[in-house]
Amino acid sequence: MGTVAQDSGALTPRAADFPRWYQEVVAQAELAENGPVRGTMVIRPWGFAIWELLQSELDRRIKAAGAQNAYFPLFIPEQFLQLEASHVEGFKPELWVVTHGGGAPLEEPVVVRPTSETVVNHFFAKWIHSHRDLPLLINQWSNVVRWELRTRLFLRTSEFLWQEGHTAHATEAEASAYAVRILEDVYRDVTEGVMGIPTLVGHKTARERFAGAVRTWTCEGMMGDGKALQLGTSHELGDNFARAFGTTFSDPTGATRYVFQTSWGVSTRLVGGLIMVHGDDYGLRLPPALAPRHVVVMVVRAGESTGKAAAAVADDLASRGLRVHLDDRAEPSFGRRAIDWERKGVPVRVELGPREVAEGTAILVTRHDRAKTPVALAGLADAVVEALDTTARRLYQEALAFREARLRRVATVAEAIEAAASGFAVLPAASLDAGGEDRLAEAGVTVRCLQRDDGSLAPDDGDDLVAVVGRAY
Repeated sequence: MGTVAQDSGALTPRAADFPRWYQEVVAQAELAENGPVRGTMVIRPWGFAIWELLQSELDRRIKAAGAQNAYFPLFIPEQFLQLEASHVEGFKPELWVVTHGGGAPLEEPVVVRPTSETVVNHFFAKWIHSHRDLPLLINQWSNVVRWELRTRLFLRTSEFLWQEGHTAHATEAEASAYAVRILEDVYRDVTEGVMGIPTLVGHKTARERFAGAVRTWTCEGMMGDGKALQLGTSHELGDNFARAFGTTFSDPTGATRYVFQTSWGVSTRLVGGLIMVHGDDYGLRLPPALAPRHVVVMVVRAGESTGKAAAAVADDLASRGLRVHLDDRAEPSFGRRAIDWERKGVPVRVELGPREVAEGTAILVTRHDRAKTPVALAGLADAVVEALDTTARRLYQEALAFREARLRRVATVAEAIEAAASGFAVLPAASLDAGGEDRLAEAGVTVRCLQRDDGSLAPDDGDDLVAVVGRAY
């Protein structure tokens, strides 16, 4: 996608050109823009503030699951990736490799971190000796670099921000349970409860599984054009990396055993998902939990009495624990400022002019439905809090209704391909015979996840296993 100029014009309607609409929202809401090196991204303050709020929600839940934050190097010896065969084959097309440093060739090329399983295991093998060292639960917040042919801001860039968790356990059952805990208690809880995105969970097919994993659990969301976005993944690695790196421990009997591991991560892609699920033809719509400002108090026409009243309203709202911004600028015009805040997705605007001050009222504007309601100043704070609660609820309900309207149950691969033109298809996993995924791939469709027929997590087999398929970003 090319760069779209940031102007004051109307956005392209979503229904007319969804990709272009997305670009324009990212630009006009001042979320991000392309960096000087192909595939890189500059995240602007408003976009980064959204990411910081997401980080906070995720980090709190990750720590509640027992993991501690650490940091591992950006540069990884190329030989590390050679130790786990399926891992290196899976990432080989995406690697950025450094061959020179200080103006001279390096003795050994180093890979710019595409993910950290290998370097983490190098140190896990040094840190883990006894069963008393387990479980070892580590998370890091960092950037990663992967070669991308087609880039889209937030959704697919050569460098992006993320968190990646890496854990070691004494048994395969413990590792499996922890991977599912992260999927459910961290990722699904955030995507649904904080972001307001209805989320389907399940495991990937062997074809779609993370390179080096024995099972990949995933959260999948439907975007505003019916396509799928992988929101987060949690991988059971078995003892594959432990065997490659000699990561062992002595059990209570003194026997030496390999650890079983997990890895899991979400990235700034979540910001792209937030835009595509909740955005409308007027710009971004933010769930209150992720809004850098819950409410903007806007002075309609500057004046001493209006300014003082607006400042008092802003202070009162801030005292309720809300993130408040007072916009009392004389320029640009009130209409231009209102459109800018609407583009940015601020959940609530409070508009206050001389007439409202004289009447003891304010105009409350809710972004999710663009409704304007006169409210008495005496009850304004309560009305704003109620509006924020309503916004969070309505955004999720709208997204859920949209997904359910575009989710079809079918019986064959051919029917699934047809249904995936406008949304998701759910078909019996048994319908995916030996060539089923190939036929889907030829049509630009993939299996997003396998789950039980009731939508719950399922093992790799079972008569009630269904496949959710769709076109993906």
